[in-house]
Amino acid sequence: MATTGFVQHPLCVRHDTGPGHPERPERLRAIERRLEGAGILSEVVRHEAREASAAEIEAVHVAGTTARFAALCAEGPRNLDGDTAVSVDSYGALLRAAGGALDAVQKVASGTWTNAFCALRPPGHHAEEDHAMGFCLVNNVAIAARYLQRELDFERIAILDWDVHHGNGTQHLFEDDASVFYASLHQYPHYPGTGAADERGRENGEGATLNCPLPSGTRNADWIGALETHVLPAFESFAPQFVLISAGFDAHRRDPLSGIELDEEGFAVLTRRVLDFASSTCGGRVVSLLEGGYDLEGLAGSVEAHMRELLAG
Repeated sequence: MATTGFVQHPLCVRHDTGPGHPERPERLRAIERRLEGAGILSEVVRHEAREASAAEIEAVHVAGTTARFAALCAEGPRNLDGDTAVSVDSYGALLRAAGGALDAVQKVASGTWTNAFCALRPPGHHAEEDHAMGFCLVNNVAIAARYLQRELDFERIAILDWDVHHGNGTQHLFEDDASVFYASLHQYPHYPGTGAADERGRENGEGATLNCPLPSGTRNADWIGALETHVLPAFESFAPQFVLISAGFDAHRRDPLSGIELDEEGFAVLTRRVLDFASSTCGGRVVSLLEGGYDLEGLAGSVEAHMRELLAG
C-alpha cells in the first residue's frame, strides 16, 4: 500500500505577508481543516519540516542569500517588491519550506514513503537565482531537484509546474541544464510574462524546457489534454528518475488570480496521470510542493482531491 508523507511546520503559518495579501497564513489553515474533516490526515504520515542549510539553499541561489534573508526579516515587516513581503518569522518559514521539500524527497528516495505533499509556505517557483519575487523567497522545488542530484545521486529530474502562473524562476535556474526537465502548464499571457511556447531552454539545456501556454477560459479537458499530449510524452523521452510537482491550485475556477476554469476533478485527474506515468518510469517517486491557490475553498478542495490520489498511489 502507498505511504504518503504530509510535510508541514508551524512557522510556515507565521510567515505574515500583511493585511489583504492573497498569499496568507489562512491558506495552510484551510488545507488542514479540510483534510482533517475528510479523514485524510489520519491516513498520511505527518512530518514536521527541518531547516534547510545555507549550503542547500545556495546550491541554486547566489552566495549570501540565506544571510541576506536573515537580516531582512530581522528588521521586521517590509515589502521586498510590489508583491512580495516578509516579517520576523519569514526567515524561519523559508528555511522550513525548503527543508521540508528536502525531507520529502529524501524519504521518497529511500522508499520510506511512496510519495509526499509539502503543505508549506512561502511558495517558491517565481524566486530567481538572485532575488525574490511573486510571493516567493527561495525556490523550493529547484532546491529539492539539486539536492536529489548532489546528495542522493539521482541524475535526471522532471519538474511539472501546473500553477496558473509560469514558474519563471525554476525555468531560469535550469534552462541551460539538460539533467533537469522543466515543463509548465500555465495561463498565457499572464503574470510574470514568461512561458511562451518558444522558450525551450538554451545551450546544453535546449529542449529540456517545455512550456504549454493556455488561454484564459481553459477548462479541465484542454488543460489535461496538454499534459497528456505534450508533457508526458516529453517526460517519457527524458526518462526521469524522480518527478517533482510545483503544485499550484490557482488554476481553479474560483481563484481570484486566475482566468482558468479547472475544478477539483481536474486536479485529481492531473495527479492520477502523473502518478501513473511515474509508476511506469521511476518507481512512482513523486513529491509535490504547494505553490499558489488563493481562494480558500477552491484551494482546500483541490488539495483534498490531490491527496486522495497520492494516497491511492
